[in-house]
Amino acid sequence: MSFSISGKNVIVTGAADGIGLAIARHMADKGANVMCADNNEKKLIENLGDEPEDGNIRTFSGDLRQRLTIANLVSATIDAFDEINILVNASRQLLPTNALDPDDTSVSTLLDQNLMTALQLSQQVAKRMIKQGEGQEEGQLGSIINLSSIAARQIQPDLMGYSIAAAAVQQMTRSLALALAEYRIRVNAISFGSVMSGSLRTAVAENREWRDDIRSHTPLGRIAAPNEICEAVQFLAADSSGFMTGEIMTVDGGRSLLDAVTAPAH
Repeated sequence: MSFSISGKNVIVTGAADGIGLAIARHMADKGANVMCADNNEKKLIENLGDEPEDGNIRTFSGDLRQRLTIANLVSATIDAFDEINILVNASRQLLPTNALDPDDTSVSTLLDQNLMTALQLSQQVAKRMIKQGEGQEEGQLGSIINLSSIAARQIQPDLMGYSIAAAAVQQMTRSLALALAEYRIRVNAISFGSVMSGSLRTAVAENREWRDDIRSHTPLGRIAAPNEICEAVQFLAADSSGFMTGEIMTVDGGRSLLDAVTAPAH
C-alpha cells in the first residue's frame, strides 16, 4: 500500500495557524491540492500568502458554523480542484469551563464549534464523494479525518466542555464510519496529547513549570512536534490505511496510559 497523497484533493479546516496550518502545509508539500479553510482571513493570508491560482494551495475564509458557508466551501473546492478526496477537520476551540456555573455557556459553544462544524462539513463532503464515485465499483472513494484530544478520556473539571466535545467527536467518527462504509468512505480520528503549536510554545515559554509538568506526565518525556500529527494524518488519508475505519488513533507519547494525569491536555 502507498503512503502517497500526491494528486489528492484535500480540505483542511482550522488551517490559518497551529496544527491545522502545519497539516495543510505538510499535505501540500507531499503533492496534494489543499483548500485551507478558516474563519480568520487575516491569518490565512499572513501564513499562506496570496497563492497563485495555478498552485496547489487555495484559501477560503468563513464561519463554518453556518450551513451556507459549508456549502460555499465545498463549491469553492470543486471549482478549484474538480473533486474532494480527503477532509481533515482540524478546526477546534479550547475554552475553560466553570463546571458549577449554570450560566456558563462553554459546553454549548464548544459542541457547536468542535463537533457540529465537523459533522455538517463531513456530511456535505461525503455526499460529494458518493456522487464522484457513481459508476466506480471498487477502490476507496474518500477519507475523512477528525482531530480530537486525549481530554476525551481524562477528567479535568476546568476543561469539561472541551472534554465533552472531544468525546463527542470520537463517537461521531465511529458513527459516520459505519454509515459511510458501504460507500467506501473511511472515517477515522486522531486523539493527541500536547503538541508544540504556536500557542503552547508561547504558554510554556512564559511558564517553565507548566512545560516541565507536561513532560513529567508524558512517558516519552517530551512534547510532540506538529509534524508528528501531520504524518499520522497522512497515514490515515493514504491508501496505506485502506482497511482502517472508525478508529481513534492515539498520538500522545503514552500519556493516556497513565491512571491519572494532571497536566493540561492540548
